[in-house]
Amino acid sequence: MLSRTADHLFWMSRYIERAENLARLLDVTWQMSMVPQSEDAANQNWHAIITLNSLDEAFAAKYPAVNAENVLRFMVSDADNYSSIYSCLRLARENAHAVRGTITTEMWETLNFTWLEARDKSFEQILNAGIGEFFEWVKMRSSLSRGTTLGTLLQDESYHFIRLGTLLERADNTARILDVKYHVLRPHGDEGATDFYQWGALLRSVSAFEVYRKAYRDVITPERVAELLILRNDMPRSLHFCMNGVVKNLDLIANRHSGETQRQAGLLHAQLHYARVEDILAQGLHEWLTDFMDRIYILGDGISKDFLVPLAEAA
Repeated sequence: MLSRTADHLFWMSRYIERAENLARLLDVTWQMSMVPQSEDAANQNWHAIITLNSLDEAFAAKYPAVNAENVLRFMVSDADNYSSIYSCLRLARENAHAVRGTITTEMWETLNFTWLEARDKSFEQILNAGIGEFFEWVKMRSSLSRGTTLGTLLQDESYHFIRLGTLLERADNTARILDVKYHVLRPHGDEGATDFYQWGALLRSVSAFEVYRKAYRDVITPERVAELLILRNDMPRSLHFCMNGVVKNLDLIANRHSGETQRQAGLLHAQLHYARVEDILAQGLHEWLTDFMDRIYILGDGISKDFLVPLAEAA
């Protein structure tokens, strides 16, 4: 497969997954903002989203203050922000258009319609209709795109690059969502009904509330939430599950240059496979998640060098 074709497929899937996970992150923050709290505390939660996406300078250049409306506008519909949901859906569609002959008709029509509908939604329209409804729409369109891929695309190299991009992006974003709650929103270990609501909102944001009940059949605790989203290899959005797929798909597309990237992926996967949540928490969950996100970035860079268009050329 041509490296440029693989590059478009890889980034098409990453942008689709990024839009969905950003919708999930914004949704859980929106739900948590409904809990009684001070204005400063609420704004701190919104600022955490900007910081975790490394967008402090870009946000400050356009908006005078960090609050719910400004962050939502910036992260949902700002065309100048390449990390906004609007931009992610546009870039996913552009990458799909570049490989129109490689993907199926159903895949193209799904992505194209998603972009056309998103393009016609102004932020004011989204807000008036209910921001939560928009987040559900983004998640549903992403699921539809993933379903048409699984149901219609030949499972050859094209499929493996799409799955690789999806799972790498999902791993990074699950880590970010967990870090927002565990490190930023609960610095003082508050307990009680408010805390239960926040953990429940977090689980629902990654479609894991029912999964948690089935797996643990007990009250929601931070330690078990961390274990579910990090170490369970049967939870579709956990870090362990994602790395299972990354290692598998890397093996299927391996070439003579990819040995070191495969080794790095295997090492990260092995640490997840044999880790215990007690050891992760003892190390410090924020520190552990930060290290994980750094290694996912390095892994993505290695994949670009081994298989795709070099980042400098792509830029």
